[in-house]
Formats: sequence, structure tokens, C-alpha cells
Amino acid sequence: MKNDQLLTRRRALIAAAAVLGAAGAGSALALSGGDEPVRPAPAPAAPAAGPRAGPRAGSALKPSAYRLQPLTGYGGPPRAAPGRTPVRHEPFLRMSGRGRTMVLTFDDGPDPRYTPHILDTLAEHDVRAMFFVCGEMAVDNQDLLARMADDGHIVGNHTWTHPLLTRLRRSRIRSEMERTSDVIEKAYGEPPVWFRAPYGAWNRAAFQLGAEMGMEPLAWTVDSLDWTTPGTRTIVHRVEDGAAPGVVVLSHDAGGNRSQSVRALRTYLPQLLDSGYHITLPRRRNA
Repeated sequence: MKNDQLLTRRRALIAAAAVLGAAGAGSALALSGGDEPVRPAPAPAAPAAGPRAGPRAGSALKPSAYRLQPLTGYGGPPRAAPGRTPVRHEPFLRMSGRGRTMVLTFDDGPDPRYTPHILDTLAEHDVRAMFFVCGEMAVDNQDLLARMADDGHIVGNHTWTHPLLTRLRRSRIRSEMERTSDVIEKAYGEPPVWFRAPYGAWNRAAFQLGAEMGMEPLAWTVDSLDWTTPGTRTIVHRVEDGAAPGVVVLSHDAGGNRSQSVRALRTYLPQLLDSGYHITLPRRRNA
């Protein structure tokens, strides 16, 4: 199946991703309603975490040894002309603003085996989330994109085949992004306004092409590492321990067996809400 093929390609790219991830040091931008970016405070040192237990409470998550950390560029974003998407030099990593707000994001879908269950749980708690979809999955599951639109979720562009963009020619990157945007617009009802680079591997071409297509780049703050299938309890611990105002949580609804991700959401979502967190959606600066 396509999602299993995605997982095979992902494993084949692990070695290259680890090398590129070492170059991922940089500063993070925060989403804001103003004209200038807000830089978040530095995160505390990451703790060691075993496969059977989540990170210590109040600590930052340890970056994945297999998935790229979000790569960032240098300097701040330029001011945008009215109605024009600026070319960023780094992705947004978190939100800013008052209150205990968080954003939940799901990558690699939609998958008819897992995405409907995630949508059901979100609907049960009247929560909206973001889904960064791969075109080759979305084209065969356009009904799920239509449901996301009906339920008020945001659908973002995650390329067509989930490749490592830093190894592709500019023309191939454009094709990966354009084809996916076309499917999203057809099934969701409007073109995407957010995109996420597979593996968090950003480059200048991705930022430029995304801006040309009217999309802003969004990475993440908390990586649940659910794609490694560490166990439902561990996923829950990682999300809850990483919870903080403004964080963006990365999870997956496709790319392999995501039954643990489905069960984990059923546990941590009501617990986050009971703790006073508001699960919300980011607001485009130029919207």
C-alpha cells in the first residue's frame, strides 16, 4: 500500500536525514498577529528517554535520532507586501499569544484506516487540528479531505511522495508541491495556505516555491515520535510533558501502523482540555 511504501522510503532516507539534521541549528520564529516575528525563549536541555517511558515532566523532548529536526535559515523574515506571501528563511515553530493554547498537527495522510478515527476523536471534543497531507494519499481519499473541510480543520501541503527536498532539483520540488496543492484545492475546496517539508528538511527552493504558491512554512515544537511506534503510553507522555503555551505538536495519521497514535489522542486530548489548554489553529499574518 502507498502508506507502507512511504515508510520504506523514509527508512531509506534515515542516513541522509541524520547528516542533514546536524546542520539544523538556528533560531525559531513564532506565529503572531503582529507585523514582526516573535522569538520564543530557548528550550531547556533535552532529557534522555527510553523506549518505555516518556520524558521527565516539565522537560523538553529529546529530538529524534532518525527524523530531521526542523531546519532553519538565518535572519528574520522580510516584511510582506499586502496580499503577498513573504519568502521565509526559516519555518514557524510555534505560536505566540496569551493563554494556554496549543496546535495539534498530523502528517502523511489521509489514511482510511486511521484518519477517520482521529477525526472522530477531534469531533467528539469539538477540537480543530491541522493535517499536512501527501498528494499520493490524498488523491485516493478525497472524501476525507472534504470531511476535514466540513469539520473546520486546516489541510496543509506535505508534498506528493514525501521525498527529502534537499536532494531534489527545483523543478521536482515544484511538481511535488503543485500537484498536492491541486488535489487539496479540488477536495478541500480551497488551496492550502500552509506547507511542511518532509522530515523537516527545508531549503531555499522550498521556501521560495511555497511563497509563490501562497503558503507559509510550519514546522513543530513537540515531536511525539509516534511514527516509531514506541507504545501508546509513551506517546501520551511525550505530548503531555511537552505541553506548553504556543507549542505545535507533531503526530501522524499515516505512513505505517498508526493505531497507537489513534489511541494516544483519545487519552491526551481530554487530559489537555481538562488541564486548561485550548487546542486552536494558527492565524496567517497576512490573512
